[in-house]
Amino acid sequence: MDDELRSLARRLRRESGGSTEYERLLVTVDQEELAAVLTAPGQPLWARELAAFRLGRAGDRRAFEALVLLLNHRDPERCASAAHALHELADPRTARAAAALATNELRVAYALVPVRLLIRLRAPESAPALITVLRRRLAPGDPYRRLALACVEGLGALGDARARDVLTSAGTHPSLAAAAEAALARTPPAGGPAAF
Repeated sequence: MDDELRSLARRLRRESGGSTEYERLLVTVDQEELAAVLTAPGQPLWARELAAFRLGRAGDRRAFEALVLLLNHRDPERCASAAHALHELADPRTARAAAALATNELRVAYALVPVRLLIRLRAPESAPALITVLRRRLAPGDPYRRLALACVEGLGALGDARARDVLTSAGTHPSLAAAAEAALARTPPAGGPAAF
C-alpha cells in the first residue's frame, strides 16, 4: 500500500467506522464489485470514493465521472485523492473536465486542486485555463490569492508564451510579484514557441 492509498484508507476507515464493507472494498481485486458501488443507490460517500479511487488507479475508466465529481468537492482531501487517481487514470477527458472546474467562477473556492491537476497534466487545455483563472484573480479585492499564486507558479512551470501578458499584470500585485517575475523568466517571448 503506497502513501496515497494509505492516507485515503485512514480517512475513510474513520468515516466508515471500520465497517466490514469498508474492509472488503479496500482489499478486493474484483473491479466489477468496485464499479457496482458507483452505480448502486444509497451508497455512502466514503464507499463511492474508495471504489472510484481504486478503479481510477487501476486504469478503469468507469471511475471517471465519480472522480470528476470528487475533484470539485468542498473537502480538500477528497479533491486531492480524486486528482491523484485522475492523473493515474490518464483518461483523455480529464484535462477538459479539470479546465471546466477550474474556470467555473461559481465554484472558485474549490478550484485550487483542479488548477494543480492541470499543471501536472501539461495538456493543451492547461495554460488557457490557468490564464483565464489568473486574469479573474487579478481583479481588485479578489480574496483568492492562494489560487492566483498557484496559477502564476503553474504558468511558469508550463512555459507557455501566451501567459506573458497575464504574468506581467500579476507582477504588479505585491503578493504575486516575485512569483510572476520567476514565471516570466521561464516563459518564452510572446510569439515564441508554446510549450505544447
